[in-house]
Amino acid sequence: MSFLIDCPNCGVRDAYEFRSGGEVTSRPEKSDDRGFWAKYYYFKNNVAGKQDEWWYHATGCRNWLIATRDTLTNKVSNTRLVED
Repeated sequence: MSFLIDCPNCGVRDAYEFRSGGEVTSRPEKSDDRGFWAKYYYFKNNVAGKQDEWWYHATGCRNWLIATRDTLTNKVSNTRLVED
């Protein structure tokens, strides 16, 4: 099922133009524990409801943005460009 994402640069586009970067998480402090890093890279919360996600506009402006998407309906309620 496709859905629409409102790119701040290009306007409303089909999600097929974008590449998902997964949910937004905070980068953890340094650790040598392999289990710690495995959890950071591979464990996802997968909330039922709104969550912030990374999206890359691959066929448009080629910018990263953060979109708030409802995982139950795929409706995107907010988008913003990622600041350097």
